[in-house]
Amino acid sequence: MNPTLPTTALELRSLVRADGTLQISLETVPVPTPGPDDVLIQMQAAPINPSDIGLLLGPADLSTVQVAGSAERPVATARIPERAMPGMAARVGQSMAVGNEGSGLVVAAGASPAAQALLGRTVAVIGGAMYTQYRAMPAAQCLVLQPGTTAAEGASCFVNPLTALGMVETMKREGHTALVHTAAASNLGQMLNKLCGKDGIALVNIVRKPEQAALLRSIGAQYVCDSSSPTFMAELTDALVATGATLAFDATGGGTLAGQILQCMEAAINRTAKEYSRYGSAVHKQVYLYGHLDTRPTEIQRTFGMAWGVGGWLLFPFLNKIGPAATQALRERVAAELKTTFASGYARTVSLAGALGADAIAFYGPRNTGAKVLIDPSL
Repeated sequence: MNPTLPTTALELRSLVRADGTLQISLETVPVPTPGPDDVLIQMQAAPINPSDIGLLLGPADLSTVQVAGSAERPVATARIPERAMPGMAARVGQSMAVGNEGSGLVVAAGASPAAQALLGRTVAVIGGAMYTQYRAMPAAQCLVLQPGTTAAEGASCFVNPLTALGMVETMKREGHTALVHTAAASNLGQMLNKLCGKDGIALVNIVRKPEQAALLRSIGAQYVCDSSSPTFMAELTDALVATGATLAFDATGGGTLAGQILQCMEAAINRTAKEYSRYGSAVHKQVYLYGHLDTRPTEIQRTFGMAWGVGGWLLFPFLNKIGPAATQALRERVAAELKTTFASGYARTVSLAGALGADAIAFYGPRNTGAKVLIDPSL
């Protein structure tokens, strides 16, 4: 270990107890020693993504959050509803590290030339346990940020950018020509708008509030439909007629929205149909659920024939499916357009301890638009 480096560090952990309590705390852990092909990264930026919140907070009732301990070592607790505990059985008693992705400075490296070449460089990484002061990672898994790019700018260069690119790549591979995206005013949704605009792909955005629709239109979105509008179904159908979109990615997951999208897709196709079929149109319509913002059951009312599908979509299984070469091509595009197409914004930056404050949890916990938080473990 480099003598200028500490021997221990702090790491954020999430624990579900058998009594139905969620505990989030900072634990003291050894600073890892990098192996021959590894590097040690002083973490300087790690975003709190919706996928991170799923592990960090689980199904806890945020109205029950209490914070004890000191300002430097707070301990946050919350109650988990009894009905949700069966789904937490595999987690009970396990103190779990959190944080899918992040960025920081390489401060130590193994003996291999590839690892040594990264010393002093700012890199972005993905691999879990990023809410920590020091993280060891294989050098081959590090994305070296271009000169002049800060750790904060590179912190979110995996999950959202690769998800946006993965949606477009799925569209192409499955023979669709346009997209529908829900929860579209999110950080990811805004990024997808920039990507589709750059690549000339028609995108239909679905939001839940008028102010979200206004936000998207202000950045150039052409097709925006507000699900709270009394004319939502008609507006969505018109947008689908204009774009020909037959593929949707739904972040809400629960409720009736997926079924409504399929219904409007069928209605849009039938506007130009030359023949009636009692089995519905032969054009395949697909909705992928990739989030669960709405915790209700998914409700599908079959009013759209037989050529349709609803399934799950996750980034990492998709990347495994397309293989290393195709994945690397996507990563290289992210690196090249990190300050433009794939730029991320944050409402707040907090320390590891700050992420456990009651006000911080109340801010990022509900996953509201404009409430994305960045953790800087070096603070």
